[in-house]
Amino acid sequence: MAKPRINPGKIVILSGAGISAPSGLATFRDSGGLWEKHRVAEVATPEAWQLDPGLVTRFYNERRTQAAAAQPNAAHLAIARLQHRFETVVITQNVDDLHERGGSSTVIHLHGELGKARSSIDPDLIYPIGNSAIQMGDLCALGSQLRPDVVWFGEAVRHFEAAKEHILTAGRFLVVGTSLAVFPAAGLVKFARHQAEKILVDPLPGRRPFGFRVILGSADEALPALVNEWLCKADIPVPME
Repeated sequence: MAKPRINPGKIVILSGAGISAPSGLATFRDSGGLWEKHRVAEVATPEAWQLDPGLVTRFYNERRTQAAAAQPNAAHLAIARLQHRFETVVITQNVDDLHERGGSSTVIHLHGELGKARSSIDPDLIYPIGNSAIQMGDLCALGSQLRPDVVWFGEAVRHFEAAKEHILTAGRFLVVGTSLAVFPAAGLVKFARHQAEKILVDPLPGRRPFGFRVILGSADEALPALVNEWLCKADIPVPME
């Protein structure tokens, strides 16, 4: 089957926890990150929910409160500016809503959203809760306890095929704020096309996906300049395959 054609006017961004870190939200893998305070097995697996749903619920209630208090930073705002000249799609591993509050209108959440709760027996029964806490005893329409609408380790990533199709048609592909260590989300980079402009923003040097231009720096420092560069060159097409 032939691959879909690249759209030179389309930019796809794959973001991770590092883009929200300048807003004050702890990342998982950095020193002082969330996993240094809680073991994964205690709060982020289906088994943890079965063992102690109260602990899991409190953990995500705290994260929801922290995310609600955070504000979009310069990286989120810069990405939203791309919409003025490009078709822009954000694919994020983050469960916060900082991309949306920063102005991005098309955001795909691979790992769920803190601002939603779902049935613990029917994953398609989802409720918007905004910044409200989930309490033990809050039930879905089927009578089961509501749980965070977050993808835990061992559960299927959301919207993977839709994300893949967007990357296959992107003229520009930006990866920012992710260690590319969590699969299957990290595997999305392999779908970036050879002729697409591919950029990785990372504060630390290290191994990089093949074919990517690397910009060293934090997301909030690097992205405003990159977005300005792309907007200034908006009338120059990306080569077609």
